[in-house]
Amino acid sequence: MTIESQLMRLGLFDARVPRYTSYPTAPHFAGGVGPETFVQWIQAIPAQSEISLYLHVPFCRRLCWFCACRTQGTSSDTPVLAYAKVLKAEIALLKRHLAPGVKLSRLHWGGGTPTLLPADCMRDLAATVFEAVPMAEGAEFSVEIDPNEIDAARLDALAAAGMNRASIGVQDFDPEIQKAIGREQSYELTKQVADMIRDRGIKSLNADILYGLPFQTNERIADSVQKLLTLSPDRVALYGYAHVPWMSRRQQMIPSDAMPTPQERLALFETARQLFVWDGYDEIGIDHFARPEDGMAKAAKAGTLRRNFQGYTDDTAPVLVGLGASSISRFPQGFAQNASGTADHTRAIREGHFSTHRGHVFTPDDVMRARIIEALMCDFRVNREEILSHFAVTPEALQAMFRAAADTFGDMVTLDDTGLAIPPHARPLTRMVARAFDAYDQSKAKHSAAI
Repeated sequence: MTIESQLMRLGLFDARVPRYTSYPTAPHFAGGVGPETFVQWIQAIPAQSEISLYLHVPFCRRLCWFCACRTQGTSSDTPVLAYAKVLKAEIALLKRHLAPGVKLSRLHWGGGTPTLLPADCMRDLAATVFEAVPMAEGAEFSVEIDPNEIDAARLDALAAAGMNRASIGVQDFDPEIQKAIGREQSYELTKQVADMIRDRGIKSLNADILYGLPFQTNERIADSVQKLLTLSPDRVALYGYAHVPWMSRRQQMIPSDAMPTPQERLALFETARQLFVWDGYDEIGIDHFARPEDGMAKAAKAGTLRRNFQGYTDDTAPVLVGLGASSISRFPQGFAQNASGTADHTRAIREGHFSTHRGHVFTPDDVMRARIIEALMCDFRVNREEILSHFAVTPEALQAMFRAAADTFGDMVTLDDTGLAIPPHARPLTRMVARAFDAYDQSKAKHSAAI
């Protein structure tokens, strides 16, 4: 039986499963976690410790059809500037409850399009952040950059503020595909912006590219990857396009009859994967690639790679605080999510409290299963002794969990005295294997395709 036929037999080409950027996944968040809980968890952060901070800017000048992120379009700077003031007030709230000496290990601005902010607003916002929570030594400040919405003044402001990693969305360079997904962005413009970033001494560059887009072929994705390689990004995320028109109405603009089949999606991924590997990138998890000298590649080799709502990360801070509408925070105690609508979020901040409206309080079982799933997603293996030494689970109960997965996936996983592992030829099944350790009912949640 061929590998593809085994993957088909196990349901890879029909399955819809979580991406497991969290456990439990966001559809299982519920009420009961509000502003009071959020404040308690913030106040529990130890003095002199390090945290990560995410700022969400939900505005875009244009709404790309492929995108399912929480965004809203605007042709004016007025709502963007008003929102920036709300963010500053939210940062002040955070500062009020933080213990002394807390610093940032990571700061990330995402969206939306954070580069819609004018240059002076960027400087002001960064200064507000650093006055509240200074950067730790060796910390990383990254920003998502839309090449269509950036100029020299804004790049100068970000560089002066300390941005040391930039992230560019590419998706695909083919003009027909760009038109079909509502994201027209030429290779020439993207290269110009990448050069501008490098010219300002910003040494680390990330890029996102998608497979599974309409009209995409192996030849077309190979051409896009080869063009991307000329920009020499330090990290690349090769995401599968998640066609979820029931969640994102704008995706209804994309012609469904031009979408590749699941088998074609797998071939597209493999075509791109081989090109990155041949160019010297290390494979990171299920869909990332990094230069060997990059921190993410080093973390993968050291076994310290982690996974959060932004995907894979080399950040080991135990707390990720998300500010802005719809942002999600992760604490040792659980998850907390802000109100999704900017109006609801703004109202809460102006009333002097956080907009936390749902979340999840971890149980001991959640924490154990989260570690198992993260280990599979990051390292493709679960170490039996690590789980037994860190969690209150009996060897018999853990073995039963491993055995259930092995019975389901057969020789597509390996089970021995050290634990459970996913061999290279079975890695397209990783999210499905992870689901075998998910105690929550995923049948009612509408997730993206497994490949």
